[in-house]
Amino acid sequence: MTRDTPDTDERRPDEMTLDELRAEIEDIDREIVELIARRTYVAETVAQVKDERDLPTTDEGQEEQVMRRAGQNAERFDVDSNLVKAVFRLLIELNKVEQRESR
Repeated sequence: MTRDTPDTDERRPDEMTLDELRAEIEDIDREIVELIARRTYVAETVAQVKDERDLPTTDEGQEEQVMRRAGQNAERFDVDSNLVKAVFRLLIELNKVEQRESR
């Protein structure tokens, strides 16, 4: 299995039962939460490095790069770019709030 194709026992979604589809969504939701937790941990480490080096919490250039990559990945996977960017804006804002609170 590659990350570009979902693992559904090699069956197409239209060949799965409603319960199987819901179980697949449940697995995906768990993976999303796991990735958010992983991203948050790394962002907290970034905050520590910024604090040690007396760097500002906000880095607009880096935020622009994150948003550009989000848009490119949305296109790659044929997902609504505005939706993906909205999710990433939220993640960035949450990380900035946590960074400010930890200082």
